[in-house]
Parts: sequence; C-alpha cells; structure tokens
Amino acid sequence: MEKNFYELPELPYGYKDLEPYISEEQLKIHHKKHHQAYVDGANALLKKFDARAEEEEFDLKAVSKELSFHVGGFILHKLFWANMGPSDKCGGEPTGLIADYIEKDFGSFERFKKEFSQTAVSTEGSGWAALTLCRGTDRIFIMQIEKHNVNTVPGFRLMMVLDVWEHAYYLEYQNRRPDYVEAFWNLVNWDEVNRRIKVWLDSPL
Repeated sequence: MEKNFYELPELPYGYKDLEPYISEEQLKIHHKKHHQAYVDGANALLKKFDARAEEEEFDLKAVSKELSFHVGGFILHKLFWANMGPSDKCGGEPTGLIADYIEKDFGSFERFKKEFSQTAVSTEGSGWAALTLCRGTDRIFIMQIEKHNVNTVPGFRLMMVLDVWEHAYYLEYQNRRPDYVEAFWNLVNWDEVNRRIKVWLDSPL
C-alpha cells in the first residue's frame, strides 16, 4: 500500500454544528471534496518528486509551484476548521492574549473586526483573510492571501484564517460574500486563536 504524506483531518465538530451560519451540506462539500482535493494533489506531487530520477525531464519550477498551491490549501483549511466552532460556544468578543494584542495594535475589537472583514470582502477572486503574528515586532497584522500561497510573509505565523473562495459559502450566500464574512464572527474559536499565539510565543526562534 502506497504511503500518503498528507491525510484529510477530521473536523473538530459535527457537520451540522456550524448551522445556521454554515449548513451541513456546505460543510460536507467543502471538507470532503475541496479539502480532500488539496490532500490528493499534494500527495501526487510529492510522489512526482520521489520518482523524478526516472524522468528524462523534470520541471522543478512548475512542480514546486503546484506543490506550494496544494500544500498551502491543505494547511490553510486545517487551520480554518480549527479556528471555528459551534456558535453556542464560540464567537463574540475575544478574551485573553488575542484581546490584548487587538487592544494594543488596533485600539478596539470593533476596529479589528472592521479591518479584517474589509480584507476578506475585498480579496480579489479566490483567497483568504488571515490574522498573523510577527514576533520580531510583537505585532499582529491582517493580510490577504491570494489563492493559497501568494502574498504570504515569511516569519509571520498564521493565528486565524477565513476562507473566501466561493466554494466556502456559495450554497448559502451565493455572491453575497459580505454576509458570509459577517456570519463567520459567530463561529470564531478564540480559545484556539489564543492557543496558537501561546504556542508561537513559547517556541524557540
């Protein structure tokens, strides 16, 4: 049996648990079809690397670029599932480390929420809004990631991500991306965001 390097992670909640903001059908398609496609794509490309000695020509540039896309999709979706949760346990205003960073770097949660939402809504085509933490400056930043792998900043660790590819929301929201972004705030797992911050701050540089 061939070894797969990447495997589809299980969700930390049931497919119905994000309703009414994300339906069971939407979540199943997103997880089982789209996330699985990035898993399969990454595994297939890694096997190409393993078999490259048998090929007369190996286009390293093209294969590496495609690998970056699929592995980026795998990682971002894995983070995305974990930084959401059922609305009876998640959402609302943050507390803990993330609340302290937001107050320091944005002045208020409302300001942070507005800027993060604007970043998500204005992402051109397919991509992500991401909250990152730079340890060098001890600041949090919001950035847009095009596709899965463009406009990332080396050394800025991802603390929270929001998928704004149409496949993430089209069944419920069609072309109403702003409504989907607003719904996301009811599902944010701030405990997970705080856990990521603590792990990053405690890890060696």
